[in-house]
Amino acid sequence: MFTDHASGKDTKRPKLDELIRFARTGDTVMVHSMDRLARNLDDLRSVVQKLTGKGARVEFVKEGLVFTGEDSPMANLMLSVMGAFAEFERSLIKERQREGIALAKTRGVYKGRKRSLSPEQVSELVASALAGVPKMQLAKEYGLSRETVYQYLRRAERPTV
Repeated sequence: MFTDHASGKDTKRPKLDELIRFARTGDTVMVHSMDRLARNLDDLRSVVQKLTGKGARVEFVKEGLVFTGEDSPMANLMLSVMGAFAEFERSLIKERQREGIALAKTRGVYKGRKRSLSPEQVSELVASALAGVPKMQLAKEYGLSRETVYQYLRRAERPTV
């Protein structure tokens, strides 16, 4: 069983890559739904072709579709149509999300993601960085990515009005 916890929209999914490498003739790859495998039609067709090219079957449970690599033109059409609908649905969701966030911001309700560090922790982080502690060490110490450490440091450099 291969389970990715990354979003289907991401093309860099280690477990999917591992599955593609592992797949061999006679295997059946069961996927809950097309939108879980890929969020756009090109990626969906590419992944299905890679798997069926290795002799594996790809079965989409929710859609009730099976692809073997020896598919008829009708099966290829179904893959394209269903994949296009999944991509369209994802676009609508993102659009509604953007609209909702914009409305929430105008009402003053949406403030963005909660900061990882308290103001005291930020002060400690900045002081440690100024004292020469390596950024990677600070990232590990505070449970942040190195980029987040740099973002906190950039914010601390900006004058507040």
